[in-house]
Amino acid sequence: MVFVRAVLVVFGLALACLAAGLTLVLFVYTPAELVTLPRDVAADRLSEVGMLTLAAATHCAVFAGPLGLLAALIGEIRKIGSWTYYTIAGIAIAVLGFLAQHWSENANEPTILNNYALIAFLTTGFVAGFVYWLVSGRSARAPPPPPLSSAAAASA
Repeated sequence: MVFVRAVLVVFGLALACLAAGLTLVLFVYTPAELVTLPRDVAADRLSEVGMLTLAAATHCAVFAGPLGLLAALIGEIRKIGSWTYYTIAGIAIAVLGFLAQHWSENANEPTILNNYALIAFLTTGFVAGFVYWLVSGRSARAPPPPPLSSAAAASA
């Protein structure tokens, strides 16, 4: 059972990183833009979106993977099955990523401190946390207590 949970956690983290990568890319190539592309450009652009998603997911995994694993382990140990825990954890990790990006900026270049970038990071954290919860987190909750037998219920 522990092995199955460990595989589920790793699988959930991998899908959360893919979802995070796709979310970030969709802030560059908006869905409205992708839908209105002419047919001759659409295949190339969708291919580019796929490649950028994989690249962004890799970067998300490198930064957020250890923090996501820590949040997942806490959720597993504490038997937390609430979607709010995982989405808040995802948002917190995204905020750390946003701040790390800002702290590593060159003073002579444009800053990441703007509303669009902040919303992109917050949305990405929410989506990644929610995807993790859908795949793995919701099954981390403690099992329900066994039902009372009819004799024990009558005497209570």
